[in-house]
Amino acid sequence: MDIKTSFDNSFARLPDAFYTHVAPTAVRAPKVLAFNADLARDLAIDVPDEEAIASVFSGNRVPQGAMPLAQLYAGHQFGNYTPQLGDGRAILLGEVFDSKGIRRDLQLKGAGRTPYSRGGDGRAWLGPVLREYVMSEAMHALGIPTSRALAAVATGEDIYRETALPGAVLTRVAASHLRVGTFQVFAHRGQTEELARLTQYAITRHYPEADGPMSFLRAVCARQAELIAAWMSVGFIHGVMNTDNCSISGETIDYGPCAFMDDFHMGRVFSSIDQQGRYAYGNQPNMAIWNMAQFATALLQQMGDKDAAVKEATAIVHTMPDQIEAAWLRRFGAKIGISSPKEQDADLINDLLDLMQKDGADFTNTFRALGTPQAHDQFTDRTAFETWRAAHEARIAQENDPRAVMATANPAVIPRNHRMEQMIQAAVAGDMAPFTRLMKALASPYTLTDPDLARPPTPAEVIPATFCGT
Repeated sequence: MDIKTSFDNSFARLPDAFYTHVAPTAVRAPKVLAFNADLARDLAIDVPDEEAIASVFSGNRVPQGAMPLAQLYAGHQFGNYTPQLGDGRAILLGEVFDSKGIRRDLQLKGAGRTPYSRGGDGRAWLGPVLREYVMSEAMHALGIPTSRALAAVATGEDIYRETALPGAVLTRVAASHLRVGTFQVFAHRGQTEELARLTQYAITRHYPEADGPMSFLRAVCARQAELIAAWMSVGFIHGVMNTDNCSISGETIDYGPCAFMDDFHMGRVFSSIDQQGRYAYGNQPNMAIWNMAQFATALLQQMGDKDAAVKEATAIVHTMPDQIEAAWLRRFGAKIGISSPKEQDADLINDLLDLMQKDGADFTNTFRALGTPQAHDQFTDRTAFETWRAAHEARIAQENDPRAVMATANPAVIPRNHRMEQMIQAAVAGDMAPFTRLMKALASPYTLTDPDLARPPTPAEVIPATFCGT
């Protein structure tokens, strides 16, 4: 049987220059690992049975109304421009509308080779599929804009990286898969007509209030500023903030070598391929600004009066540091119980972060413990913390209900690296119980339902690096 939903595929109605039509490659023995029934209902996707889930979301059956394609894009990868990338292992099935009337992409990741695979097999192994499933749904529960996971299906086939690994396909749902790199490929090729067509498409789909490319740039910069501040507030490190992973819609997308910090450090890096710390935790604001500068450069190629456009675009990008700082202050102010922080409150926040970095305090648990007598347990230098606490108590005495503010700004549980690794290893062995346990706890991250999942890793459990999985 087939799934039932109403596709309306606006991207597929663009000219062929933007994509290549390609069908998913069938797999041998699809088996459902996880299915997000709540999300399916929100998308008005009617699924008759598990066989339909396995068949459609493995790529074995293309549902009626879908128009599968691989999107074209380019991108700066660790600062180096690659003129053509594209969906090398992802296939866009089509678009549906959610309960709020918002258009959503349905994309299969790991669905086989495309014209953009560059010699790769177009497949994904089980670990990265489950990592993205858990991470994206955790981010959604935290209230941070993100792509989401609809299904994870095992393929019944091994794929080969350094060794044989079980294959899987993730169905990802996103506001769109338009990236900075989608604009870059046409700008760098000098295809200004296609660039202008893409720009208008993106404005119509995501920013209907924008009245042209520069207004569009301003809106995208504003969303990126808010997104980066949100990441920072929960200790999230994306790990691979290349322009091809920077979504125009302002969602978190492409969960590769990402992680949530345990012990706090501004220079924390998890990505195994980020040897220079380009995308370290504390450098993410700078990288967002850099990405928006590349976006501005791409958009400029369609402008008639280049000199005036360059001046305006430069001014727009130069507003980002203040935008990020304001969003950061608002979020971190809430984390210490201040609902309307003042500029000078940044010193109080940074003093706490300095203490946390010096002592290697756990990011999530320290903020969660603020306002309780046990907060000093997170620190080895308790005297220094108590000095800070006195200043903090004096400040929040001016607030209406600071502890309630802290409770809604500081999650009790995050998808910690060691738990993710344990979950993946269990799933490889056929045990999905740790996955189910994580998903249940992370669905309500501000309520501690499973205290053991809030425990930081022991030295033996620390996972120092994460991997792309490609």
